[in-house]
Amino acid sequence: MGPSLPRIKSHKESPRDMRFSSTDSYVATDDLTIAVNAAVTLERPLLVKGEPGTGKTELARQVAASLGMELIEWHVKSTTRAQQGLYEYDAVSRLRDSQLGDERVHDVKNYIKKGKLWQAFEADRRVVLLIDEVDKADIEFPNDLLQELDRMEFHVYETGETIRATNRPVVIITSNNEKELPDAFLRRCFFHYIRFPDIEVMKQIVEVHYPGIKDALLTTALTQFYEIREQAGLKKKPSTSEVLDWLKLLLAEDLDAEDLRRDAGSALPKLHGALLKNAPAAAAYRSHFRSFASIAAILSSTFGWLINQAGTDPGRAEVMRSSLVKSDFCGAVPIPAFTSSAEA
Repeated sequence: MGPSLPRIKSHKESPRDMRFSSTDSYVATDDLTIAVNAAVTLERPLLVKGEPGTGKTELARQVAASLGMELIEWHVKSTTRAQQGLYEYDAVSRLRDSQLGDERVHDVKNYIKKGKLWQAFEADRRVVLLIDEVDKADIEFPNDLLQELDRMEFHVYETGETIRATNRPVVIITSNNEKELPDAFLRRCFFHYIRFPDIEVMKQIVEVHYPGIKDALLTTALTQFYEIREQAGLKKKPSTSEVLDWLKLLLAEDLDAEDLRRDAGSALPKLHGALLKNAPAAAAYRSHFRSFASIAAILSSTFGWLINQAGTDPGRAEVMRSSLVKSDFCGAVPIPAFTSSAEA
Protein backbone atom coordinates (compact mmCIF):
# COMPACT_ATOMS: atom_id res chain seq x y z
CA MET A 1 0.00 0.00 0.00
CA GLY A 2 1.47 3.37 -1.03
CA PRO A 3 2.00 6.37 1.25
CA SER A 4 -1.10 8.33 2.19
CA LEU A 5 -1.58 11.69 0.57
CA PRO A 6 -1.82 14.79 2.76
CA ARG A 7 -5.28 16.09 3.55
CA ILE A 8 -6.00 19.21 1.56
CA LYS A 9 -8.62 21.65 2.69
CA SER A 10 -11.82 21.18 0.72
CA HIS A 11 -13.17 24.11 -1.25
CA LYS A 12 -16.78 25.10 -1.68
CA GLU A 13 -16.85 24.42 -5.40
CA SER A 14 -16.47 20.79 -6.37
CA PRO A 15 -14.52 20.14 -9.60
CA ARG A 16 -17.81 19.22 -11.25
CA ASP A 17 -19.17 22.72 -10.48
CA MET A 18 -16.31 24.45 -12.32
CA ARG A 19 -16.56 24.25 -16.08
CA PHE A 20 -14.35 25.97 -18.62
CA SER A 21 -15.60 27.02 -22.05
CA SER A 22 -14.78 29.55 -24.75
CA THR A 23 -14.72 33.17 -23.60
CA ASP A 24 -15.36 36.48 -25.34
CA SER A 25 -11.64 36.74 -26.11
CA TYR A 26 -10.62 33.10 -26.57
CA VAL A 27 -11.94 30.42 -28.94
CA ALA A 28 -11.57 26.97 -27.38
CA THR A 29 -12.29 23.92 -29.54
CA ASP A 30 -14.45 21.14 -28.13
CA ASP A 31 -11.52 18.80 -27.53
CA LEU A 32 -9.59 21.51 -25.68
CA THR A 33 -12.59 22.33 -23.50
CA ILE A 34 -13.01 18.64 -22.64
CA ALA A 35 -9.31 18.35 -21.75
CA VAL A 36 -9.35 21.35 -19.40
CA ASN A 37 -12.48 20.19 -17.59
CA ALA A 38 -11.14 16.63 -17.32
CA ALA A 39 -7.92 17.87 -15.70
CA VAL A 40 -9.91 20.01 -13.26
CA THR A 41 -12.16 17.07 -12.37
CA LEU A 42 -9.24 14.67 -11.90
CA GLU A 43 -7.26 17.35 -10.00
CA ARG A 44 -4.20 16.54 -12.11
CA PRO A 45 -1.85 18.94 -13.92
CA LEU A 46 -2.90 19.66 -17.50
CA LEU A 47 0.09 19.31 -19.84
CA VAL A 48 -0.54 21.30 -23.02
CA LYS A 49 1.73 20.88 -26.04
CA GLY A 50 1.61 22.52 -29.45
CA GLU A 51 3.41 24.80 -31.87
CA PRO A 52 4.67 28.12 -30.48
CA GLY A 53 2.00 30.78 -30.85
CA THR A 54 -1.05 28.51 -30.66
CA GLY A 55 -2.37 30.05 -27.44
CA LYS A 56 -1.04 27.69 -24.77
CA THR A 57 -0.02 30.43 -22.34
CA GLU A 58 -3.16 32.42 -23.05
CA LEU A 59 -5.19 29.29 -22.26
CA ALA A 60 -4.12 29.43 -18.61
CA ARG A 61 -5.15 33.08 -18.39
CA GLN A 62 -8.53 32.32 -19.91
CA VAL A 63 -9.08 29.32 -17.63
CA ALA A 64 -8.37 31.53 -14.62
CA ALA A 65 -10.78 34.20 -15.87
CA SER A 66 -13.47 31.65 -16.75
CA LEU A 67 -13.28 29.92 -13.35
CA GLY A 68 -12.95 33.17 -11.41
CA MET A 69 -9.52 32.31 -10.00
CA GLU A 70 -6.29 34.21 -9.52
CA LEU A 71 -3.50 33.28 -11.93
CA ILE A 72 0.06 32.67 -10.73
CA GLU A 73 2.54 32.47 -13.63
CA TRP A 74 5.93 30.76 -13.51
CA HIS A 75 7.81 31.31 -16.77
CA VAL A 76 10.57 28.72 -17.12
CA LYS A 77 13.93 29.58 -18.70
CA SER A 78 16.91 27.43 -19.67
CA THR A 79 18.59 28.31 -16.34
CA THR A 80 15.51 27.77 -14.15
CA ARG A 81 15.81 25.19 -11.38
CA ALA A 82 12.88 23.38 -9.79
CA GLN A 83 13.94 24.60 -6.35
CA GLN A 84 13.22 28.18 -7.43
CA GLY A 85 9.55 27.28 -7.77
CA LEU A 86 9.50 26.25 -4.10
CA TYR A 87 11.75 28.84 -2.44
CA GLU A 88 15.24 30.32 -2.50
CA TYR A 89 17.50 30.79 0.53
CA ASP A 90 19.83 33.81 0.30
CA ALA A 91 22.79 32.61 2.37
CA VAL A 92 25.10 35.30 0.98
CA SER A 93 22.91 38.15 2.20
CA ARG A 94 22.61 36.53 5.63
CA LEU A 95 26.37 36.19 5.90
CA ARG A 96 26.84 39.83 4.93
CA ASP A 97 24.23 41.00 7.44
CA SER A 98 25.87 38.94 10.19
CA GLN A 99 29.18 40.69 9.51
CA LEU A 100 27.43 44.06 9.71
CA GLY A 101 25.59 43.17 12.91
CA ASP A 102 22.11 43.41 11.36
CA GLU A 103 19.36 42.17 13.71
CA ARG A 104 17.53 40.52 10.81
CA VAL A 105 20.15 37.78 10.77
CA HIS A 106 18.57 36.07 13.79
CA ASP A 107 15.45 35.08 11.81
CA VAL A 108 16.25 32.85 8.84
CA LYS A 109 12.83 33.57 7.35
CA ASN A 110 14.09 37.03 6.40
CA TYR A 111 16.32 35.38 3.82
CA ILE A 112 13.83 33.00 2.24
CA LYS A 113 12.11 34.07 -0.95
CA LYS A 114 8.88 32.25 -1.68
CA GLY A 115 8.55 30.65 -5.11
CA LYS A 116 5.48 30.36 -7.31
CA LEU A 117 4.48 26.94 -5.94
CA TRP A 118 4.70 28.24 -2.37
CA GLN A 119 2.49 31.22 -3.32
CA ALA A 120 -0.05 28.89 -4.93
CA PHE A 121 -0.03 26.47 -1.98
CA GLU A 122 -0.64 29.14 0.67
CA ALA A 123 -3.32 31.06 -1.25
CA ASP A 124 -6.58 31.52 0.65
CA ARG A 125 -8.60 30.53 -2.42
CA ARG A 126 -7.99 28.04 -5.20
CA VAL A 127 -5.77 29.48 -7.92
CA VAL A 128 -4.54 28.57 -11.41
CA LEU A 129 -0.80 27.88 -11.47
CA LEU A 130 0.85 28.20 -14.88
CA ILE A 131 4.24 26.51 -15.39
CA ASP A 132 5.09 27.91 -18.79
CA GLU A 133 7.42 26.26 -21.35
CA VAL A 134 8.63 23.48 -19.07
CA ASP A 135 10.71 21.99 -21.91
CA LYS A 136 13.08 24.97 -21.85
CA ALA A 137 14.67 23.80 -18.61
CA ASP A 138 17.07 20.93 -17.96
CA ILE A 139 15.71 17.41 -18.50
CA GLU A 140 15.71 16.80 -14.73
CA PHE A 141 13.52 19.82 -14.04
CA PRO A 142 10.17 17.97 -14.37
CA ASN A 143 11.41 15.03 -12.28
CA ASP A 144 12.43 17.40 -9.50
CA LEU A 145 8.83 18.61 -9.20
CA LEU A 146 7.16 15.18 -9.23
CA GLN A 147 6.59 14.76 -5.52
CA GLU A 148 5.65 18.37 -4.88
CA LEU A 149 2.98 18.38 -7.59
CA ASP A 150 1.77 14.89 -6.64
CA ARG A 151 1.54 15.34 -2.86
CA MET A 152 0.97 19.12 -2.91
CA GLU A 153 3.56 19.71 -0.22
CA PHE A 154 7.28 20.34 0.26
CA HIS A 155 9.75 20.74 3.13
CA VAL A 156 11.70 23.91 3.97
CA TYR A 157 14.99 22.64 5.40
CA GLU A 158 16.18 25.98 6.76
CA THR A 159 13.11 26.44 8.99
CA GLY A 160 12.06 22.82 9.44
CA GLU A 161 8.48 23.51 8.33
CA THR A 162 6.37 21.67 5.78
CA ILE A 163 4.33 23.77 3.37
CA ARG A 164 1.07 22.08 2.33
CA ALA A 165 -1.47 23.32 -0.20
CA THR A 166 -4.42 24.95 1.53
CA ASN A 167 -6.44 24.50 -1.66
CA ARG A 168 -5.24 22.30 -4.49
CA PRO A 169 -4.38 24.66 -7.40
CA VAL A 170 -5.40 24.04 -11.00
CA VAL A 171 -2.00 23.39 -12.58
CA ILE A 172 -1.45 24.06 -16.30
CA ILE A 173 1.94 23.15 -17.79
CA THR A 174 2.87 24.19 -21.32
CA SER A 175 5.49 22.75 -23.65
CA ASN A 176 6.60 23.66 -27.18
CA ASN A 177 7.56 20.02 -27.70
CA GLU A 178 11.24 20.92 -28.09
CA LYS A 179 12.34 17.94 -25.99
CA GLU A 180 10.78 14.79 -24.58
CA LEU A 181 9.53 14.89 -21.00
CA PRO A 182 10.17 12.04 -18.53
CA ASP A 183 7.63 9.20 -18.47
CA ALA A 184 7.16 9.48 -14.70
CA PHE A 185 6.20 13.12 -15.14
CA LEU A 186 3.81 12.38 -18.02
CA ARG A 187 2.00 9.70 -15.99
CA ARG A 188 0.96 12.33 -13.47
CA CYS A 189 -0.52 14.70 -16.05
CA PHE A 190 -3.59 14.90 -18.24
CA PHE A 191 -2.24 15.52 -21.74
CA HIS A 192 -3.61 17.61 -24.60
CA TYR A 193 -2.03 18.64 -27.90
CA ILE A 194 -3.37 21.87 -29.41
CA ARG A 195 -3.64 21.23 -33.12
CA PHE A 196 -3.12 24.17 -35.42
CA PRO A 197 -6.58 25.57 -36.23
CA ASP A 198 -8.09 25.01 -39.66
CA ILE A 199 -9.24 28.00 -41.67
CA GLU A 200 -12.80 27.99 -40.27
CA VAL A 201 -11.63 27.97 -36.65
CA MET A 202 -9.04 30.61 -37.54
CA LYS A 203 -11.81 32.84 -38.89
CA GLN A 204 -13.58 32.55 -35.52
CA ILE A 205 -10.35 33.47 -33.72
CA VAL A 206 -9.83 36.49 -35.96
CA GLU A 207 -13.44 37.63 -35.44
CA VAL A 208 -12.83 37.62 -31.68
CA HIS A 209 -9.84 39.94 -32.06
CA TYR A 210 -11.05 42.03 -35.01
CA PRO A 211 -14.86 41.98 -35.03
CA GLY A 212 -16.43 43.19 -38.25
CA ILE A 213 -13.39 42.55 -40.44
CA LYS A 214 -14.45 42.38 -44.10
CA ASP A 215 -14.97 38.83 -45.28
CA ALA A 216 -13.15 39.37 -48.59
CA LEU A 217 -10.05 40.68 -46.83
CA LEU A 218 -10.14 37.90 -44.25
CA THR A 219 -10.57 35.14 -46.83
CA THR A 220 -7.80 36.46 -49.08
CA ALA A 221 -5.42 37.02 -46.18
CA LEU A 222 -6.00 33.59 -44.66
CA THR A 223 -5.63 31.91 -48.06
CA GLN A 224 -2.18 33.49 -48.42
CA PHE A 225 -1.33 32.66 -44.81
CA TYR A 226 -2.11 28.96 -45.21
CA GLU A 227 -0.25 28.86 -48.53
CA ILE A 228 2.85 30.02 -46.66
CA ARG A 229 2.35 27.45 -43.89
CA GLU A 230 1.94 24.62 -46.40
CA GLN A 231 5.16 25.43 -48.22
CA ALA A 232 7.47 22.41 -48.09
CA GLY A 233 10.72 22.86 -46.21
CA LEU A 234 9.69 25.98 -44.27
CA LYS A 235 11.52 25.65 -40.94
CA LYS A 236 9.55 28.26 -39.00
CA LYS A 237 5.88 28.24 -39.93
CA PRO A 238 3.94 31.39 -39.02
CA SER A 239 1.64 30.91 -36.06
CA THR A 240 -1.75 32.14 -34.91
CA SER A 241 -0.25 35.07 -33.03
CA GLU A 242 1.68 36.09 -36.13
CA VAL A 243 -1.32 36.05 -38.46
CA LEU A 244 -3.16 38.21 -35.92
CA ASP A 245 -0.26 40.67 -35.97
CA TRP A 246 -0.28 40.63 -39.78
CA LEU A 247 -4.01 41.32 -39.94
CA LYS A 248 -3.58 44.16 -37.45
CA LEU A 249 -1.07 45.76 -39.83
CA LEU A 250 -3.33 45.24 -42.83
CA LEU A 251 -6.20 46.94 -41.01
CA ALA A 252 -3.96 49.76 -39.79
CA GLU A 253 -2.82 50.39 -43.38
CA ASP A 254 -6.45 50.22 -44.57
CA LEU A 255 -5.65 47.55 -47.14
CA ASP A 256 -8.34 45.50 -48.85
CA ALA A 257 -8.45 42.16 -50.66
CA GLU A 258 -7.30 43.72 -53.92
CA ASP A 259 -4.23 45.18 -52.22
CA LEU A 260 -3.15 41.72 -51.15
CA ARG A 261 -2.57 40.56 -54.71
CA ARG A 262 1.04 39.54 -54.92
CA ASP A 263 3.52 41.71 -56.76
CA ALA A 264 4.97 39.68 -59.64
CA GLY A 265 8.46 40.88 -58.78
CA SER A 266 8.60 39.81 -55.17
CA ALA A 267 5.84 37.16 -55.04
CA LEU A 268 5.46 37.93 -51.33
CA PRO A 269 2.36 39.07 -49.44
CA LYS A 270 2.28 42.70 -48.38
CA LEU A 271 3.85 43.33 -44.94
CA HIS A 272 5.16 39.77 -45.03
CA GLY A 273 7.68 40.58 -42.29
CA ALA A 274 4.99 39.76 -39.75
CA LEU A 275 4.83 36.21 -41.11
CA LEU A 276 8.26 35.29 -42.49
CA LYS A 277 10.89 36.06 -39.86
CA ASN A 278 14.13 35.47 -41.77
CA ALA A 279 15.61 36.01 -45.24
CA PRO A 280 15.93 32.30 -46.18
CA ALA A 281 12.23 31.74 -45.48
CA ALA A 282 11.24 34.71 -47.63
CA ALA A 283 13.56 33.58 -50.45
CA ALA A 284 12.24 30.02 -50.28
CA TYR A 285 8.64 31.19 -50.50
CA ARG A 286 9.46 33.53 -53.41
CA SER A 287 11.12 30.68 -55.31
CA HIS A 288 8.19 28.36 -54.54
CA PHE A 289 5.66 30.89 -55.81
CA ARG A 290 7.53 31.60 -59.03
CA SER A 291 7.74 27.89 -59.81
CA PHE A 292 4.05 27.54 -59.11
CA ALA A 293 3.16 30.52 -61.31
CA SER A 294 5.23 29.19 -64.22
CA ILE A 295 3.51 25.81 -64.13
CA ALA A 296 0.11 27.45 -63.74
CA ALA A 297 0.77 29.70 -66.75
CA ILE A 298 1.62 26.72 -68.97
CA LEU A 299 -1.37 24.67 -67.82
CA SER A 300 -3.85 27.54 -68.00
CA SER A 301 -2.71 28.36 -71.56
CA THR A 302 -3.13 24.71 -72.55
CA PHE A 303 -6.52 24.43 -70.86
CA GLY A 304 -7.62 27.65 -72.49
CA TRP A 305 -6.74 26.28 -75.92
CA LEU A 306 -8.62 23.02 -75.21
CA ILE A 307 -11.69 24.93 -74.12
CA ASN A 308 -11.66 26.97 -77.29
CA GLN A 309 -11.68 23.78 -79.33
CA ALA A 310 -15.00 22.80 -77.77
CA GLY A 311 -16.90 25.11 -80.09
CA THR A 312 -19.70 22.62 -80.59
CA ASP A 313 -20.84 23.12 -76.98
CA PRO A 314 -20.24 26.74 -75.89
CA GLY A 315 -22.20 26.33 -72.64
CA ARG A 316 -20.11 23.37 -71.46
CA ALA A 317 -16.90 25.13 -72.48
CA GLU A 318 -17.81 28.22 -70.46
CA VAL A 319 -18.53 26.05 -67.38
CA MET A 320 -15.08 24.48 -67.76
CA ARG A 321 -13.45 27.90 -68.07
CA SER A 322 -15.28 29.25 -65.02
CA SER A 323 -14.15 26.28 -62.95
CA LEU A 324 -10.55 26.89 -63.94
CA VAL A 325 -10.78 30.59 -63.08
CA LYS A 326 -12.03 29.72 -59.58
CA SER A 327 -9.47 26.98 -58.94
CA ASP A 328 -6.63 27.62 -56.50
CA PHE A 329 -4.02 26.20 -58.85
CA CYS A 330 -4.78 28.17 -62.02
CA GLY A 331 -5.96 31.27 -60.22
CA ALA A 332 -2.45 32.72 -60.38
CA VAL A 333 -2.87 33.67 -64.05
CA PRO A 334 -5.86 34.59 -66.24
CA ILE A 335 -7.69 31.90 -68.22
CA PRO A 336 -8.62 32.93 -71.78
CA ALA A 337 -12.30 33.57 -72.42
CA PHE A 338 -14.20 31.09 -74.58
CA THR A 339 -14.49 31.79 -78.29
CA SER A 340 -16.50 29.55 -80.59
CA SER A 341 -14.97 27.96 -83.66
CA ALA A 342 -17.08 30.29 -85.82
CA GLU A 343 -15.63 33.36 -84.07
CA ALA A 344 -12.16 31.91 -84.39
